[in-house]
Amino acid sequence: MADFEEYAELYRQAWTETEIRWLLSTVPTAMIFDDHDLRDDWNTSQPWREQMAKTPWWRHRVVSGLGAYWVYQHLGNLSPAERAGDELLAKLMAGDGGAALDAFAERADAEPSSNRWSYARDLGPARLIMVDTRCARQLTPGDRRMLDPGEWAWLEEQVRRPAERLIIGSSIPFLLPEGVHGVQNWNEALSDGKWGPLVRRWSETFRQAIDLEHWAAFRRSFDDLAKLLIGLGKPVLILSGDVHYSYLARADRGPVFQIVCSPIRNPLSRLLRWANVFTQFSIATLVGSLLARLAGVPRPPFRWKITKGPWFQNALATLTLPDQVTWYGSTGEVVKPIDTARLR
Repeated sequence: MADFEEYAELYRQAWTETEIRWLLSTVPTAMIFDDHDLRDDWNTSQPWREQMAKTPWWRHRVVSGLGAYWVYQHLGNLSPAERAGDELLAKLMAGDGGAALDAFAERADAEPSSNRWSYARDLGPARLIMVDTRCARQLTPGDRRMLDPGEWAWLEEQVRRPAERLIIGSSIPFLLPEGVHGVQNWNEALSDGKWGPLVRRWSETFRQAIDLEHWAAFRRSFDDLAKLLIGLGKPVLILSGDVHYSYLARADRGPVFQIVCSPIRNPLSRLLRWANVFTQFSIATLVGSLLARLAGVPRPPFRWKITKGPWFQNALATLTLPDQVTWYGSTGEVVKPIDTARLR
């Protein structure tokens, strides 16, 4: 996509199918972006940003993409009161806000703390917290964080508010298969120069090539969030997608669950399917943990395991409060449950 008009056309194509229009008109939505709302690997690392900054077309693309996201997705995440008081929206509604929208989007990319894409909603006794895990990143080598200090302080405040259970929306999974988690820990340490500059460059290339950019690749933030969640003493349900398959994982300390569903996704190759299955077994966990230890990365605050899945077909999942999740797949025009789990 080259400009705002083309991003807008993508939204139009995606959302004007009759069934999709009906669905969006009847079911409340809570949206958050990931890298493919702008470009693959968006904000994966500081070297990635530096490389893209040298690309002539990137500035216009990121400004257009963030501006389109603000119009077509983020406005729907705001409350009516927030929209009524939004100065940028008022300018756009008056028909003279294009330059203001571009300026807003450019600043949001250059200074993530200038805007907050994350938000929270109360759903009866539950609290939904949608977390920006893309634009709010701190990418400083040696001090990488999934959420910069301001965003982290906001998240801490949200999770400590009264609620019977928390539902956290993170576009990328918090709990990956343990073998993959260890490899991402190892890669982050090497990308920060643990084994020297040559290995650092190779590791950065490896990081970008196979998308090693989940919470595990921002280990400081992973540990901070893990300790925060297990200290709450209440059920925490983390909803994610991104990885092109679906599964359920549970932590061994506290009722913390990772629920993953990647609907309507590009299918993984047979090799990648088997690789993702393999990473759930003990030998893969051992290898990943060994690599992380060799790079000087400490053990995580808790252990976890995959208890359902993985499933590699297109699927949709439903979370029925207080404690049931069901994954649905389709065969032809028949939709049926793949599996159901109780979150206890």
